[in-house]
Amino acid sequence: MYPTRRSWAVAGLVAAVAALAVAVARPLLLGGAAVAGGWFLARQAAFVRALEDAAADLSVEQSPTRLGVRTTTSTPVTLAARLAEPSTLELSVRAGLPTAAAADEELELDMEPGETDRAATTEVSWPTAGRHRFGPATLSATDGWFRDSVPIGSGPTVTAEPPGPRNVHVGEGGDRLASAYGEHEAGRQGSGLEPAELREYVPGDTADNIDWKATARLASPHVREYEAETERRTLLVADHRGALATGRPGETKLDYLREVALATAASTRELGDPLGLLAVGDAGVTGRIEPASSPRTYVSVRRRLLDMEPTVPEDPPSTVSGRSAPDATAGGAADLRRTIADLEADDAFSRQLRPFYAGRQGYRERFDDDPLYAAVRAAQGRTTGRLWTVIFTDDAAPDELRETVTVARESGEVLVLLAPTVLYEPGGLADVEAAYDRYVAFEGFRRELSGMDRVRALEVGPGDRLSTVLSAGRSRRSRSTRGEFA
Repeated sequence: MYPTRRSWAVAGLVAAVAALAVAVARPLLLGGAAVAGGWFLARQAAFVRALEDAAADLSVEQSPTRLGVRTTTSTPVTLAARLAEPSTLELSVRAGLPTAAAADEELELDMEPGETDRAATTEVSWPTAGRHRFGPATLSATDGWFRDSVPIGSGPTVTAEPPGPRNVHVGEGGDRLASAYGEHEAGRQGSGLEPAELREYVPGDTADNIDWKATARLASPHVREYEAETERRTLLVADHRGALATGRPGETKLDYLREVALATAASTRELGDPLGLLAVGDAGVTGRIEPASSPRTYVSVRRRLLDMEPTVPEDPPSTVSGRSAPDATAGGAADLRRTIADLEADDAFSRQLRPFYAGRQGYRERFDDDPLYAAVRAAQGRTTGRLWTVIFTDDAAPDELRETVTVARESGEVLVLLAPTVLYEPGGLADVEAAYDRYVAFEGFRRELSGMDRVRALEVGPGDRLSTVLSAGRSRRSRSTRGEFA
């Protein structure tokens, strides 16, 4: 608490009168100074009580219109204050804007004695990416004699994301996907637990589905349908190795794949499905979040995706929760080596099978050193039950990716989101016809993956660059057709 200029003047006057009373030995003057001093202290006590009452009665809200923003945009932030009972003090409420926020003007409210409700709004931009937490609002009060400030309320947290790539294309063979890639069928009828509807029996229905109580009540056979279980455990496998840095700033392979991963995570959260994340860098696993459907898990997955940057091969191997990443060869090359050891007997059967398993061991060990393959194999070894695996990567290592997908589909369906390198290289479209040939080769690989059982592969890239490449292909076919009829 601080005295105002008026208080300092009165205090000085009281002190001067008291000093004069002592100097001239006038008890009456000294008594007057004592009365003035007592009034001054009473005024101070009254201010403290009024401030405490105002702080108790005041509710303050700091409300951004969005809690998720881009660093290139601004968002309105509203500061609202409401008193349950009018105060005799002059009040001022200042928003606790984060240090990294840039406001067009000071966000502050002035409330005159007797006022109970005020609000103000200003535009706030977020130059720095990250999570920015509002501090408590500051309540300042004065009665003309004293002034003081106290923190009040709490503030929200705004997540500022870096600028995302534009014109994100997700599709097959140049055709944009018409439906959301994170959705799955819900509300279908099957053998779940929740009753859906009662209908009459038709030939082909099994006797197990007949509702005998309803049949007795309705005097004809009736079948009870049930809602099928639709929960789908989802694991996002995010590749952020150095090759994913290809592209212009803000428009790299990783930038585009990140946008699709965030959209997939949002769709999974909306459906209430368990969500997990496996992040893979050049040195191996860099982060692991086991599938769960808690709000904390969804937030953790989103935050990890936003923080993800391309790695380099020299990065040290990471640990998760203080432990080294598990041996990814479990169930792979190690099993093959044990099988070969079991075939050491010198009999015709062992001699015939040993070269076959030895060849398989060499083939499998070729991929055990690939970080993405090793991470997915390790994750499959820990998985029980069905799992929808969504892999975000590029076409830099087709053989390794093919084996990775083969392993991933052992636990269920697989969706592969592929970034074609030809669409990201800065000079990749200098020779647009050569770029088209490279895209055709990529498309062949994507179709090969999609042809695998329980696997679907989609392309992810800048739509404008893809349109340029496809236009080159159409021009070539048009010239070829005109040549045939010339």
